Amino acid sequence: MAAGFLVGGVALFLVLGIALQRSVDAAAESTAHDVAALTAEGELPDPVPVAGGQLVQVVDAEGRVRSASVGADRLVSLLQPDELAAARKGEHQYVDGNRVAVEGPIRVVAVPVGDDTVVVGRPVAEVFHSMGVLRGHLLVVYPLLVIAMGVLGWRVLGAALRPVEQLRVGAESITGSRRDDRLPVPCSEDEIQRLAITLNGMLDRLSTARARQRAFVADAAHELRSPLTAMRTELEVAGRHGVPPDLVPDLLADVVRLSRLVDDLLLLARADDAAPSKDRFAPVDVADVLREAHDRCRGARVPVDLLVADGLELIALGEHDALLRAVANLLDNAVRHAAGRVTLTGYAEAGSAVVEVTDDGPGIPAPDLERVFDRFTRLDDGRARDEGGSGLGLAIVRELIRRHDGSVTLTDAAPGLRATIRLPLTRELVSTA
Repeated sequence: MAAGFLVGGVALFLVLGIALQRSVDAAAESTAHDVAALTAEGELPDPVPVAGGQLVQVVDAEGRVRSASVGADRLVSLLQPDELAAARKGEHQYVDGNRVAVEGPIRVVAVPVGDDTVVVGRPVAEVFHSMGVLRGHLLVVYPLLVIAMGVLGWRVLGAALRPVEQLRVGAESITGSRRDDRLPVPCSEDEIQRLAITLNGMLDRLSTARARQRAFVADAAHELRSPLTAMRTELEVAGRHGVPPDLVPDLLADVVRLSRLVDDLLLLARADDAAPSKDRFAPVDVADVLREAHDRCRGARVPVDLLVADGLELIALGEHDALLRAVANLLDNAVRHAAGRVTLTGYAEAGSAVVEVTDDGPGIPAPDLERVFDRFTRLDDGRARDEGGSGLGLAIVRELIRRHDGSVTLTDAAPGLRATIRLPLTRELVSTA
């Protein structure tokens, strides 16, 4: 817009200047031709009658003034010899008004009449002054016009794009909260309204599909839980009443694994069903959670070392059972793959409670460190081909920690793997013992 106004202002100035110059030339040429006609007929009066403040001279071949108008010099030609020769060829010129005691430049045209030349000059100081006034006005009006149009354009575009920003904010809130809200539909009957309606229709279809998926997982898990519980009970009873000893443990292990899988599916289905609620959050000592998780690992396949300072308190807001489940999942995963030892560490760092579970197993390739948090992800190497693993453990850990505004990452421990949980602290007390 500013560039357009600039081009328009320059074009206006140039066109007006050219038009005024042509107007002056046309008037001077008309006078010159009239005087030339009188000269050719031998009826040229002295002084030459002209109007409009023009200066007229009739100059012979020697450059002497034969006749002149009132105000024109009768002794010295208005044009020098070389200028007179160029003027006879039709060239229009500007000369200094000081030659005839006139302020400002003079526009001069000439018409040859035999050996004589009719020279007509017209002062253009007023024209130059008018162009200067126009230029000054343009230099003042142009910035003001650009600013005014910029403000107007900003307001108009802002009003036009405000519904788009509302759609963006609505989409962001829906994405961040996992709610089934809908985008705001503007009142204007335009493309943006139709876009909002179309997007809401898409959200309805996605919400329906997501609800069906959640319902399917939840229903399947519920339906599987009852027969699995019954099967487990029957197998335990059968094992006590003389069923072949090799059969019951294998069947019981499979049932336990299926039961864990059902529990995991239920937990994830409930996590997907609604936004995390923090109403039940209470202060939890993360250090106590680590000690309890360590106690549960007594008698594990490999030793689990607990590195938590005596008396250390790491207070975070959350659910004790959920945090315990997350730490237990990491420990189960580490014990399953460790070669000889697992380390559980807890400490405070930069306002966060840090939990580290380190094993000395085969580790995970760097490109897969993030992918293993996806549900039902099982790598091709020996770390994934475990006994009892379902590919949901790390997904559950990430979901539980995310509810507590924390993070969980995997890093290479060379050899082995290190899983790190970070939770925001509400109070950090370090024992002086």
